[in-house]
Amino acid sequence: MILEIKQGTIGYGHKAVLSDVNFELNTGETVCLLGKNGAGKTTLFKALLGVLKPFAGTILLNGTPIDHWNRRKFAQLVGYIPQARALPFPFRVMDVVLFGRTAHLRAFASPGKQDRMIADECLEMLNIVHLKDRIFTQLSGGEQQMVIVARALAQQPSFLIMDEPTSSLDFGNQIKIIQRINSLKNNELGILMATHSPDHAFMCDANVAIVHEQSIWKYGYSNDIITEEILKTIYGVDVKVRAMSGNDDTARMVCVPTV
Repeated sequence: MILEIKQGTIGYGHKAVLSDVNFELNTGETVCLLGKNGAGKTTLFKALLGVLKPFAGTILLNGTPIDHWNRRKFAQLVGYIPQARALPFPFRVMDVVLFGRTAHLRAFASPGKQDRMIADECLEMLNIVHLKDRIFTQLSGGEQQMVIVARALAQQPSFLIMDEPTSSLDFGNQIKIIQRINSLKNNELGILMATHSPDHAFMCDANVAIVHEQSIWKYGYSNDIITEEILKTIYGVDVKVRAMSGNDDTARMVCVPTV
């Protein structure tokens, strides 16, 4: 399947934030979205999710404009992980994950045995089964983020859109989240992840889309797109991009700030 925007102009009120945007996400690929604060990454997400109607252009899911899709069916195919993790009530972790089954339930129906099996599988996939009976609001930030990822996976989507899933997490939990994202790679799931760390794109062995000057400025494989010159242009800082040998004698690129 494919989620795409063609010649899109997106914004708020009468002000365009992004113009002439052409972008596509296929199942089976991971794309990291880079750009400075205010560049329009979240705006692009809102358009792809159908929250913002573009001023111009078309957003398509598998060739059909997203506003032609039944919203329930669209929710079954496109999952979203927001930056904010707060929930107003002290739900159990299992109940939070089961919220992801809502798009698959009839009106006023409760989750059944099959839904609980799927929720259990998602918890197991992320190695957090031991949290299933804990209270969500009593978990650490990293644990909460894992639960939110499990909730999105319980939708069984074809596409997973993540808005800075590692924001406000400590270094260890950032690594755990990135490792789990890597473990989700398969031929049936397309992942679009906004991040402020170019290293995350290297760690995910992902393609990269750079939001700059009100459009998708650059797009391609991380090793080709994330260069010292491009990082200087986007963020205005000097960064060295170096190769680091891995355990299997393969080289992975890393970004090293110049101080």
